[in-house]
Amino acid sequence: MVGNLTAWQQTDFLIEVELFKHLPESCLDSLVNDSRTLDCTAGHRFFQAGQIGNSLYVLERGSVRMFGTYGNRTLTIATIDPPMIFGELGCFGAGKYCSSAEALCDSRVRLISRTSIEALLECAPFAAHKFMDLMGERCAQILRKMEIIARKGLIPQLATLLIEKAENGVVSGMTHADLAGHLGVHREAITSTLGQLRRAGLIKIGRKRISILRSERLERAT
Repeated sequence: MVGNLTAWQQTDFLIEVELFKHLPESCLDSLVNDSRTLDCTAGHRFFQAGQIGNSLYVLERGSVRMFGTYGNRTLTIATIDPPMIFGELGCFGAGKYCSSAEALCDSRVRLISRTSIEALLECAPFAAHKFMDLMGERCAQILRKMEIIARKGLIPQLATLLIEKAENGVVSGMTHADLAGHLGVHREAITSTLGQLRRAGLIKIGRKRISILRSERLERAT
């Protein structure tokens, strides 16, 4: 378990994070020594859109959802799995978050202060390029999600989501409410659309399990 790691093992864990690869050992040691961990349960809100932050979050265990609220709709922008970082906007400029983040299950995060990140960039200036790449990628994710909403009906949106979440042709561990949360729609709409895909012979529905029967046809529906 991450919580029982020694200081050097924690340093080894940080190396697995793309942002911290190839950093000098002294920089990694400083990050570990100046950071703290937080254990939380499902539903814990780390921050919300518009809030001013001062920390970078490293997900060590669990899963985190990044999402935005648009009117009465909630749209999942990205799902963060370990070892990944989030909340990077809290360490730059005005430090204002443009999306919200919450734990999807029991999770552990490491909080690294803005001051420590600024010291890191002085220690290893090349890390700034990785930060820029990451923020650019996150912005692109938001734009892709907004494009899906603007241009696609619910069947193409749901088909795209099922393909993205499937492992070996099976989407497991997700309820209709979970799917609805990802697409920012009501659960009843998801249930109805899944029924259409099932009747068309494209999927088979079980308890928290959706099997894709005709992957090529489902891809054509996106």
